[in-house]
Amino acid sequence: MLTRGMLGALLIAALSAFHTAAYVYEETTVTDGGTLSGTITLNGVVPKPKGYNLVTFPDPVYCGRVSDGNGWRLLQSFQVGAQQAFQGVVVLIEGVEKGKPFSFQMPRIEAIDCMFKPFVTIVRDRMPVEVVNMDPVMHDIQAYETSELGPRVLFNVPLPMNALHPREMSQAAQYHKHLPGEPMRQTVKMTKGRRGFVMQCGFHAYMESWGLAIDTPYFAVTDQDGQFRIDDIPPGTYRITIWHPRLGEKEQTVTIEANGTARLDIALAAPTGRLYANEAIENPRFGLGILGASIIPTLERQSY
Repeated sequence: MLTRGMLGALLIAALSAFHTAAYVYEETTVTDGGTLSGTITLNGVVPKPKGYNLVTFPDPVYCGRVSDGNGWRLLQSFQVGAQQAFQGVVVLIEGVEKGKPFSFQMPRIEAIDCMFKPFVTIVRDRMPVEVVNMDPVMHDIQAYETSELGPRVLFNVPLPMNALHPREMSQAAQYHKHLPGEPMRQTVKMTKGRRGFVMQCGFHAYMESWGLAIDTPYFAVTDQDGQFRIDDIPPGTYRITIWHPRLGEKEQTVTIEANGTARLDIALAAPTGRLYANEAIENPRFGLGILGASIIPTLERQSY
């Protein structure tokens, strides 16, 4: 027999399910849709990158193939090109309840040359993301939700390397083939109200990638020229969110006319001052001498 409390709980659950279903994105045919395009730039001096002393991490010789030549691995979160073009910025159109088909291919992130690529990835909540190790060294993926409420672990699993890679450090440092290991697929399950997360390697802290969970197909990520384009938008006035992992969210309002093209060019202010506790320094306490081996940036000599 159902008690009054049980009936109340069932009623609440039913109402909650109805409320959730009422706001699920609905695919339909868009007629007279419009387009939003534009360019995102960074206004100001590009911040210094994070700096990691390779002596303090595993696989310094192999991972040091990308370094500054003095034993430091640099991680630049601000990918800025010519004319201050800002790459890797996400543009979202909020509040579209009905629109074009939401086809979405499972995103793939590669651990390659001790980097996670791409640096910014769009994912769908409650759907998987694939991570593959292309390196001849072990990696570990740790993903955390981020918000002002603090982090929450999404997943934490080892990322195996391909068995055909050499396992000796001296050999691995000279080994330039990238053979994919077993793909690790993890389902992204975000807490309600959160949509941003960061993924890092548990062995190599300078390996970092950011993700944003979306619920409609109305998004774009700026390319190397800072440009973006979103098509087939139902006519209307929308709130636009511009997101970057180090700058957070900025908002704009845009009106999309039927069969029209709206333009949105935004210059985001570059942060000033020291952003990170870990920056490269000229005279580290732990020098290269303690390794007994050289760290030579044969693949990329980093600078800032």
